[in-house]
Amino acid sequence: MTPVFLTVDTEIAWRHHAAGLEMPTLFERSIEPAGVGIGYQLRQLARYGLKACFFVDPMPALLFGLEPFRRLIGTIREAGQEVQLHLHPNWTGARADDQGRSHARFEMVEYTEEDQEALISGARDLLVAAGAEAPVAYRSGSYAANDATLRALHRLGLKYDSSHNGAEHPWPSLIDLPVRQIAPVARHGVIEVPVTVIEDRPGSLRNFQICALSSGEMQAALEHAAEQDHAAVTIVSHSFELANRSGTRPNSVHVRRFEALCTMLAERMGSMPTMHFADADLRLDSPDVPLGPSPLRSSWRQAEQLWSNVIEERAA
Repeated sequence: MTPVFLTVDTEIAWRHHAAGLEMPTLFERSIEPAGVGIGYQLRQLARYGLKACFFVDPMPALLFGLEPFRRLIGTIREAGQEVQLHLHPNWTGARADDQGRSHARFEMVEYTEEDQEALISGARDLLVAAGAEAPVAYRSGSYAANDATLRALHRLGLKYDSSHNGAEHPWPSLIDLPVRQIAPVARHGVIEVPVTVIEDRPGSLRNFQICALSSGEMQAALEHAAEQDHAAVTIVSHSFELANRSGTRPNSVHVRRFEALCTMLAERMGSMPTMHFADADLRLDSPDVPLGPSPLRSSWRQAEQLWSNVIEERAA
């Protein structure tokens, strides 16, 4: 079988903070935008009987307090889904009232190994204080991780990292693995579970993300993984990804893709079960390779993206 990690990076969008939005509007447009945020996603997961991992970034609690994150984490856990650790370090230098003018460095790879360990340890403590179980898996914000990140995670007792993304290499995804590495692999004491990528044109990689691939590309990627007996498929979304960038109305292209993906995964549950990291038992060092390019699939997605960018992304 090929386990599937359906992951949702769950975070306060910096762009909304920089726009000067106040709580609860900031939280709403990042976590529950336009009726297609976490609540909607959890209902769809329950409808289709799917498991998902919500990588939650607790760092904005330094500015806004733990209470919004207690509600968020409680909602996710009550729905039977898991919470793991996400981290955007720029929040450590932010202020609630200056529209993003104050901030620390944005990418984890800009920090020393010692500083990365301190940041991850602090974020883990915030996450647990907000009601999560001690995390076993981690993803850096913007996929910004390097081998120092993995060593820090190992010392802190986390088992999995899911930051390697060949489509974002060499910046800011800097773990020293091949860009086409999509199979889980042991490295520096943790198991790296890379984001799945496909080759959308020769030599160009694109990550398996709802806003990045068409439904046809997602279906082809799943079929390829099943036929080639891949060790895992790792899919990315965000808490705000199904809405437009302003968080004011749904992006119907992305909503249709999400619903289509849920249908595909439900139909393949017997051979490609969705998985929580806490329950995973992964094959390592499988010789998995990304789906190859198809001009027809890419052309259809480009047409979809044009509609999404020109029509769906306009603020209401």
